[in-house]
Amino acid sequence: MATVRYLVHDVDAALSFYAALGFELVERWGPPFAIVARADLTLWVSGPGTSAAKPLPSGAVPASGGWNRVVIEVDDLTATLARLRGLGIRLRSEPVTGPGGTQVLAEDPSGNPVELFQPYAAP
Repeated sequence: MATVRYLVHDVDAALSFYAALGFELVERWGPPFAIVARADLTLWVSGPGTSAAKPLPSGAVPASGGWNRVVIEVDDLTATLARLRGLGIRLRSEPVTGPGGTQVLAEDPSGNPVELFQPYAAP
C-alpha cells in the first residue's frame, strides 16, 4: 500500500474533496490531520499546525504544492538515519515529533523529498 502526505490549507475542505473522489476517512487526529484511503492508497492530509507544516531551520516553510512527498514508515528512525548519513544523503531537517510519531525529510539524490516516519508504538 502506498502512503502520500499532502499539505493543505483546510483539512475539512480537503476531506470533502477526497470523499467526493471515493476516499474514506480512516483516522482523524484533531483539527489539523486526517488519514483517508482509497483502494491501496493512503493519503495523509496535514493542515496548519501539524509537525509536517512547521518551518525548517533554513527558514523554508512547507506549503501545499511543493512539499508533497512519499512517506516511508520505518521501525527504527535512528538506525535508518545512520545508514543514510553513511551514504551522504542530505536531510532537510532534524527529526520532528508530532501527534503520531517522529518524522524527518530526506532528499533522494535528485533532491526529491522523502519522509521517513516512525509511528508511536501502540500501547
